[in-house]
Amino acid sequence: MSAAAWNAAPGAPLRGEVRVPGDKSVSHRAIMLAALADGTSRIDGFLEGEDARATEAIFRRLGVAIETPEPGARVVHGVGIDGLRAADGPLDCGNAGTGMRLLAGLLAGQAFDSTLIGDASLSKRPMRRVTEPLARMGARIATGEGGVPPLHVHGGTPLTGIEFDNGLASAQVKSCLLLAGLYADGETVVHEPRPTRDYTERMLAAFGWPIEFAPGIARLRGGHRLRATDVRVPADFSSAAFFLVAASIVPGSDLLLRRVGMNPRRTGLLHVLRLMGADIVEADAGEEGGEPVADLRVRHAPLHGIDVPEQHVPDMIDEFPVLFVAAACASGVTRVTGAHELRVKESDRIATMAAGLRALGVDLDEADDGATIRGRAGTLLPGGARIESHGDHRIAMAFAVAGQRSERALVIDDVANVATSFPGFDALARDVGFVLDTR
Repeated sequence: MSAAAWNAAPGAPLRGEVRVPGDKSVSHRAIMLAALADGTSRIDGFLEGEDARATEAIFRRLGVAIETPEPGARVVHGVGIDGLRAADGPLDCGNAGTGMRLLAGLLAGQAFDSTLIGDASLSKRPMRRVTEPLARMGARIATGEGGVPPLHVHGGTPLTGIEFDNGLASAQVKSCLLLAGLYADGETVVHEPRPTRDYTERMLAAFGWPIEFAPGIARLRGGHRLRATDVRVPADFSSAAFFLVAASIVPGSDLLLRRVGMNPRRTGLLHVLRLMGADIVEADAGEEGGEPVADLRVRHAPLHGIDVPEQHVPDMIDEFPVLFVAAACASGVTRVTGAHELRVKESDRIATMAAGLRALGVDLDEADDGATIRGRAGTLLPGGARIESHGDHRIAMAFAVAGQRSERALVIDDVANVATSFPGFDALARDVGFVLDTR
């Protein structure tokens, strides 16, 4: 996506059917495990976004042959658990924090050295959360000053499984250690303070690796092999979230979102929106690629403020920017606590959302781990503001939703990174009634 900015403005009710792109988290993991498997795997529904493509490009440079028979499909010729070979230079993760953190664990078990780099945003994100427990397993990884990228991963170091109590409810940390555990001697066990997304565990099982997991714990032993399997990637719930909120707050709206991934560790926003009064109905539930899916029909409904239950926070960490918009359009007060992780995402999402919403006349207070938002209920947001997204794709899309409830058009700057997770968002949004123009 080339546009530097969007104009977002109110328009008609949102109507129609939407199929959002494939799940980014599943796309990353499918490429990784298919590359390490014995045999050839096909991935359908692969996200054609910059983050997932960055991971794909890295595995090509590590010696894996990957074909693209059509958009959204990949055929991966696996090289086996020990078949990767050294790249001829740094491996560029782009904006993909998931890609970098998972690769740190996977590459720690290789016989060769690797260097992981990223874009300006990723280069500011904390990596000690993975490098420190990896060091306990025997890995040697040097970071930039302050524990940020680049990561210099020294290969040829024997790894030993550990039992790790993760103080941070992070699927990325858990997944990193499980991938390192594939190469470790003995058992790797990860305990979590609250259950997080189990994509890695489900996919490892689908590729035939013996693994035990339940909410809050995962364990596996090294020394096995992965076998090729075909994967169908469900539609990304985090991408669907923008349409769920938009249809909830725009009067007269009625949208049907097709085959959305319904992993219970991903759908915290769905529970929270329903607590706020949203009208969202699930239909035609099934399974794709080992992941639960369903169609979601969402119709406009008056929302009211709530205290967001902290048990849902880890299951909706990427959806908080658009939840803040829902809260701004609700009646009463919404309080968010326990969301410290928002401070270290692609931007400081608490500060960035607070600044943007204040520019739209919303009354709110920031906290270290969340915010208190006093909703404007049935009134339109004043609009007419210029919003700085700080290059954060989810901030940009959240304010595109806010623009549909503003009196006057918003200008949202620095939107190019939307292509990292949701290529074609603006066009798909216009198809169902958004007023969203490029500048």
